[in-house]
Amino acid sequence: MIEFATPLVVAADPEANTTDLLVDRVAATPDSVLFSLPTADGGWSPVTTKEFYDQVIALAKGLVAAGIQPGDKIGLMCKTRYEWTLIDFATWFAGAVLVPVYETSSPAQVRWNLSDSGAIAVIVETPDHFTRFDEVHPDLPLIRNTWQIDLGDLDKLVAGGAEVTDDEIERRRNLAVGSDIATLIYTSGSTGKPKGCVLTHSNFVELSRNAAVALDEVVLDPDGASTLLFITTAHVFARFIAVLSVHAGVRVGHQPDTKQLLPSLASFKPSFLLAVPRVFEKVYNVSEQKAEAGGKGKIFRAAADTAVAYSTAKEAGSVPLGLKLKFKLYDALVFSKLRTAMGGNVKYAVSGSAPLGPRLGHFYHSLGITILEGYGLTETTAPATVNLPRKSKIGSVGPTLPGVAVRLADDGEIQVKGINVFKEYWKNPEATAESFDGEWFKTGDLGSFDADGFLTITGRKKEIIVTAGGKNVAPAALEDPIRANPLVGQVVVVGDKKPFISALITLDAEMLPVWLNNNGEDSAMSLEDATVNPAVLAEVQRAIDAANETVSRAESIRKFTLLATELTEESGHLTPKLSIKRNIILADFSVQIEAMYTGAPATEGHSIVH
Repeated sequence: MIEFATPLVVAADPEANTTDLLVDRVAATPDSVLFSLPTADGGWSPVTTKEFYDQVIALAKGLVAAGIQPGDKIGLMCKTRYEWTLIDFATWFAGAVLVPVYETSSPAQVRWNLSDSGAIAVIVETPDHFTRFDEVHPDLPLIRNTWQIDLGDLDKLVAGGAEVTDDEIERRRNLAVGSDIATLIYTSGSTGKPKGCVLTHSNFVELSRNAAVALDEVVLDPDGASTLLFITTAHVFARFIAVLSVHAGVRVGHQPDTKQLLPSLASFKPSFLLAVPRVFEKVYNVSEQKAEAGGKGKIFRAAADTAVAYSTAKEAGSVPLGLKLKFKLYDALVFSKLRTAMGGNVKYAVSGSAPLGPRLGHFYHSLGITILEGYGLTETTAPATVNLPRKSKIGSVGPTLPGVAVRLADDGEIQVKGINVFKEYWKNPEATAESFDGEWFKTGDLGSFDADGFLTITGRKKEIIVTAGGKNVAPAALEDPIRANPLVGQVVVVGDKKPFISALITLDAEMLPVWLNNNGEDSAMSLEDATVNPAVLAEVQRAIDAANETVSRAESIRKFTLLATELTEESGHLTPKLSIKRNIILADFSVQIEAMYTGAPATEGHSIVH
């Protein structure tokens, strides 16, 4: 077995819990700005560390006065905003445990998370969230309290807690030790019914303390580190970064509406970002299509090719003079405008949940933005490996973090042990036992290491397609490059036990009118009409041909079907982090899949559209 491990850089403290991270931060920098809240005029209003701490204590007192006991579970259904982290820490200071519920969850999902966890109270954000909870409230007899943020219920809680003493909060916040449960996060359910992951206080504390040292150039920026969170805090990725930011003193803003992301980036001017690859693809595609609409598409593509060549040469150690000059020209013409659009200060971007692809990695690197790809799961409190500012390889997900070990089983499965690995699945000893080999958590993902210990993800064990001819195919290797095309929304590669590989493809509804307009087609064309439009089909074919060039003939896509619908979280086909729920898609579109395997055999060399 191949194994790589990085020793701890901060000694473990088994007595510490998450509240210590905030207490230590207040002691270190009480007057530094820890959060910025959006104002009505598009600006940002500062919240100091001491102000945040005082608000946390006041809300914790409110929870205590409302009858919350140490160890009680509180559900939280709320989009990414300041109050999310405020509630998170107040719950810990009250000695309780937060159970996040995705703000996009259906009533059935809300019922499962709250009933399985045994939650006795729930905090929702909006009337819509309340409606979804209220529909299943009769099935949740344990729920005693319901609070709604938009109705001002947090202020009411604070007012109700005025008589609770500081000593009582201090007593409660010290009850939990490192091995105790800090939160119960339900997996996104891309492979069946969501399981509750018991993450401990040590998972957050030790990982935050060690990751802050490993990522010091990102979170301890001498000019003041800052980040604008826009991916959902209910997901472990953003939740961990929120906790790490409190520990490291990073200034945090929030913008849950991705349509408002660019204006918010321009005014907030973050030093680093947290995103999934789809966001980086979108920024690139929108920029390319904008250039195309302004008659500068050719210049943009030449600039992009130059950026990739420049970054690749730089990584190899030497950039030819001609390339340097060419890059300088495009930097002034194209790249500087993109940097400004992202706020002008972004130096780093942490990316996770799916592979970004070397081309985009090199493109952003040339903009002066180092994308640090990482790898992890809910069960590993987010990161297990991550590229570091001083130790980075584009196309990999980096080396192990301090306190973490990763090994590859004989079949290539990635297994993890260390400070970040969860304790167990809630009330599910069978699933827990099945997921561990001794101390090693079996991720179900496949990977490979290079000689320097950099991990590359090659696929998911359960998703490997075995064709009728016995060929093993990892879908991601084909899906990721095709999805980078501006026209493409989602790609689902199929072909298990079939004679050849095919794909279901959806169009990106947001980009479709722009692309149609730029290509001399009717921009008002419906999604349904676009799926049979010759120009659209030819463009999708081009994306497939390019992906096919990277694999063997037996692994290449021979047929594809364009679906006249979108795969979304709301339709039940994507997880909250925008990963495809493969098993559900295969079931829902089984008729379209079978149609690709009936009738004419696959033709040589190119796809046939049905």
